[in-house]
Amino acid sequence: MRIAILTDAWLPQVNGVVRTLGKTIHWLEAWGHEVTCIHPGMFRNFPMPTYPDIRMAWRPGPTVKKVLDEFQPEAIHIATEGPIGWAGRRYCLRRSLPFTTAYHTQFPEYLRLRLPVPLSVSYGVVRRFHSAAVRTLVATESMRELLEHWGFENLVPWSRGVDIDQFYPREEKVMQDLPRPIFVHLGRVAVEKNIRDFLQLDLPGSKVVIGDGPARAELERDYPEAVFLGYRQNGDLAAHLASADVLVFPSRTDTFGLVMLEAMASGVPVAAYPVPGPRDVVQNGVNGWVDEDLQKAAMEAMKVDRAGCRDFAEAYSWENCSRQFLESIQPLDGTMVQVEPAPSES
Repeated sequence: MRIAILTDAWLPQVNGVVRTLGKTIHWLEAWGHEVTCIHPGMFRNFPMPTYPDIRMAWRPGPTVKKVLDEFQPEAIHIATEGPIGWAGRRYCLRRSLPFTTAYHTQFPEYLRLRLPVPLSVSYGVVRRFHSAAVRTLVATESMRELLEHWGFENLVPWSRGVDIDQFYPREEKVMQDLPRPIFVHLGRVAVEKNIRDFLQLDLPGSKVVIGDGPARAELERDYPEAVFLGYRQNGDLAAHLASADVLVFPSRTDTFGLVMLEAMASGVPVAAYPVPGPRDVVQNGVNGWVDEDLQKAAMEAMKVDRAGCRDFAEAYSWENCSRQFLESIQPLDGTMVQVEPAPSES
């Protein structure tokens, strides 16, 4: 099947949306499907206001039309609500073509952190975007409940995965020069990640921030005792994560939080607030701790058996995630998608 995926988030961005789409495309192609991805690198683009590292496509409509006309997709999935996403939505509606969407980012909450826009207004815009889709894919049950509260319909699950061959417990540790225990935050260093809540905690040992973003310089200035490592990639990232004692995930706006699974696969428990995302994957005493008192969550997480974290993460695979995606997309001819059976089903 020819599958078109349209996304405003793509390489060289480093985030959960890009990782999820990249892994999904890998598996779709491994199963013999032909995938084309329409992304900002194909267009003239401009820096996203307040976040210049993210590039937005400039007037993508004509190119979106050209690519889709030439590719003749048998299924269309629109991953994001940016300029490319809206252009793809217009293309489909003008031709009465069914399409699916995904809710990767709590855009209304992100916007409110930067501008005084009421949630009711921004949710109304985002709801309108997704209301035209046959299905909207959501990562967790908590996120489905939240979106239903705001009037979204036709929501179906699309979980996430983790590369357990890359992220695994390691005996050899890095960051040996830092006082232990080591509490780590991993991810984009931006206001919506709520990293200040982590950095202001009174914790023993060391606080380490892995990642980069527009808020890094300000946070480094305000919290000189913390260690900011910037981006780490592949094995280097996995080694640093496996060397931590606890991953602290203070975000209240993520739809999932892939780094939590990566930490668990590395044998590292997670401390977080009990909000959508963490409360769907963190089980108190099993693989971490969630609590409105983040300090308590971090200290309780230290007591968790690291082997239990790994056991939990092994239930999540990118293959299963991609199979779920394939089952949810809508072929243009209305037929059912034929999905490769999982090994356990054969």
